[in-house]
Amino acid sequence: MRELASRLRDAWGAGEPVALATVVSTFRSAPRDPGASMLVTAQGEVVGSVSGGCVEGALYETGREVLETGAPRLERYGVSDDDAFSVGLTCGGTLEIFVERVSPREFPELGGVLADMEAGRPVAVATVVDHPDAAQRGRRAVLRPEDPGPGCEALGASSPGNPVSGGLAPAFSFGWEDERAEHAVLQDARALLEAGRSGILEYSPAGERQGPGQRIFVSSFAPRDRMIIFGAIDFAAAVAEIGAFLGYCVTVCDARPVFATAERFPHAEEVVVQWPDEYLRQEKEAGRIDGSTVLCVLTHEAKFDVPVLQEALSGPPLGYIGVMGSRRTHEERLRRLGEAGLREEQLERLSSPIGLDLGGRTPAETAVSIAAEIVASRRGGSGLPLRERHGPIHRSAEVSELKG
Repeated sequence: MRELASRLRDAWGAGEPVALATVVSTFRSAPRDPGASMLVTAQGEVVGSVSGGCVEGALYETGREVLETGAPRLERYGVSDDDAFSVGLTCGGTLEIFVERVSPREFPELGGVLADMEAGRPVAVATVVDHPDAAQRGRRAVLRPEDPGPGCEALGASSPGNPVSGGLAPAFSFGWEDERAEHAVLQDARALLEAGRSGILEYSPAGERQGPGQRIFVSSFAPRDRMIIFGAIDFAAAVAEIGAFLGYCVTVCDARPVFATAERFPHAEEVVVQWPDEYLRQEKEAGRIDGSTVLCVLTHEAKFDVPVLQEALSGPPLGYIGVMGSRRTHEERLRRLGEAGLREEQLERLSSPIGLDLGGRTPAETAVSIAAEIVASRRGGSGLPLRERHGPIHRSAEVSELKG
């Protein structure tokens, strides 16, 4: 839903109902992860994608029906020998997609959810997507943690308000004590939010954790991961642009005020004039650096690189540390870091020279190679051409989480 936030905000603010189709579960080589969304507007416009084109045609018709009736639907799409190219998935995977009508009447909390997403505050929406009683489908609760973690909200967003709004309790009307059932669901949903994950929770119709019957999809919107670029050079501008395109909250830092200006880096959330090692130490002490943080050290000057890398490599591993420079510069850098007391296992965390071997030369081409290495590191990719690999194209979420 994050990629549809602007269009959703416009429609919701105007009181215009839309059909929101959301991937809630996948199996095997499905093209999109849970949380991917598509809108069908009252004017017949389609915004977003849930499968890269495989099932959007069928979903368009479903969305029009849901807009008309207001009744949510859970659709399942897989390979169909007879109809694979019209409504099936030719990739061999399976998708479950929940389609619901969204407007200020059906989803009064949406404005707050979108505001949290825009401000970089963590928020989750827990929605009943399947239930023996069809009238209970579409019930939801909005959750917010009391203590948001590091991310873009660290750059100035305010703290969240009410931790829980909406309500799932009406979904439990089969003899279970509503408050206990809702507590179990909200506890489990909050755990997914804290982990930054979206997924399905299953309960009995009475709200017990064991046994099928009803399914609740938790869509988590955690703050964007951070990318910090050290070195305000022309390559940094290209890396900042592609980093923002990938969804990172981008900071550019350089000690030289003549180069570190907002005008030179329009895609960065902030541009900081400070010595790199001092800035990184400050951010670590403030709790704004974690295992998902990406560092790109592009200065290739020892007086900047060595101190900031000493800081980056001390403590728990970060998501990615890439360093620009020739092979000779890399060897000299390793020697200096070794003399500074860093161990071999710490130095192995460096991606240096930075990027994958794409043969690029321009800043834009170099940024693509850096982004490709970051994605491969995060998702467990090999960096090889797909034609040289065997097995599923899309890796499982478990692999991605281990790498990320």
